Amino acid sequence: MTHRDHPLVRTAQALADGLLAPHAARVDEEGVPVSHLDAIRASGLLGVSAPVEYGGAGAPDAVAREVAEILAGACCSTWFVQTQHHTPVRMLARSELPVRERLLGPLATGELLSGVAYAHVRAFPRVPVRVTRAGDGWRFDGTVPWCTGWGLNDLLLLAGVSDFGEVVFAFTEAREQRGLSPSAPMRLAALSAARTVSLSLDGLWLPDTSVVRRTPRATFAPADLARAANTSPAVFGVTRAALNLLADAGEPESARVLRERLDALRTSAYTLAEHPAPEAHVPERLALKTQAFTLLRTATTAALVARGGRSMSLQDPTQRLARAALFLHIQAQTPASRTTHLKALTEEQ
Repeated sequence: MTHRDHPLVRTAQALADGLLAPHAARVDEEGVPVSHLDAIRASGLLGVSAPVEYGGAGAPDAVAREVAEILAGACCSTWFVQTQHHTPVRMLARSELPVRERLLGPLATGELLSGVAYAHVRAFPRVPVRVTRAGDGWRFDGTVPWCTGWGLNDLLLLAGVSDFGEVVFAFTEAREQRGLSPSAPMRLAALSAARTVSLSLDGLWLPDTSVVRRTPRATFAPADLARAANTSPAVFGVTRAALNLLADAGEPESARVLRERLDALRTSAYTLAEHPAPEAHVPERLALKTQAFTLLRTATTAALVARGGRSMSLQDPTQRLARAALFLHIQAQTPASRTTHLKALTEEQ
C-alpha cells in the first residue's frame, strides 16, 4: 500500500470533495465554522501522526503531508486552523513531562483541539513574550502577535523566553482569562476566515504541570530553523489546486508542463524533509522552498490569466487560491528564509 492509498488520505480526500471545497467560498467570507472542525475531529485526521497507544494513527510523515496537501488545496483557512494542532501533538509525543499523560490522548483522538502561539520566539533577540519563574509555575508577560483559531480551539500551546535564554512551552485554555486578553479578530488580506487574533499577556500564570518542554534557545533555534526551511505541504496542495483550475479553464498543456515541475520539486523537497539528519542541508532546503514559492506564484497567476475576468469574483476559487498563496509566502518565515527568498526574487530575470 502506498501512502496515497492510506485510509486517512482517502478520508481527507472525501472531506475535501464533499465538504471543504464546496463550501470554501462561504468559509472565506464568513469564517471557519465549528462544524468543519467537528468533521475533522470525527475523521481521525487530528491524530494522523499521534502514537497508536494514545489513540492516534501513527501514520508515516508522507501520509501526514499528503493529508495536509489535500486539505490546503480544498480550503486553506480550514487547513490552517487544524494544522496548528499537529505541533502540540508531536511535542507531547516526545515529552517526558507529566502533561503528556494528561493531554496526549485527548489531542490524539480529537477530543481536544489545540492551537499554537510560539512563532514570536523566532524574533530573538527581541522577546515579545517573557517568562519568569513564579512559585511552582511560570508567569507569561508580553504580546503574542498572531494566534489562529481563536474561538475554535480548546487549548493553546504558548511559549516565551526567560531572562536566562530558556524557551518554555506550556498549555493553557484557549479563552480569555486572568492575564490573557485577545484582540478583536484581525481583518487580513488572506485567511481572515481562520480567526486570527493577537494576545495580550499580563501576568498569565501557568503551573509546572502545564509545561511540555523547556529548552535553551540556543538548542531550539537551529532545530526550528531546519524545520522552517522545509517546504510546507500546503504550498504544493494550493499549487496543485491552481493547476487543476488551469486545466479546467481550457489550458491542459500549460497545466501539464507546470505539473511536471511540481512533481519534481515536491520529490526533492520531501526527500530532504525525510533526511535522517534533520538539521542537514538547510541551504538546499531553503532553495527548494523558494523554488516552490515561485511555482506557486506561477500556477496561481496562470489560473487567473486563463480564467480571465470571472476570476475576480469572490465566489471564484482562483482569486482565493491566489490570496492563499500570498499568505503561504510568509507563513513560518524566518530571517534565513526571508533572505533566501528575497535574494532569489532580485535575481529573477
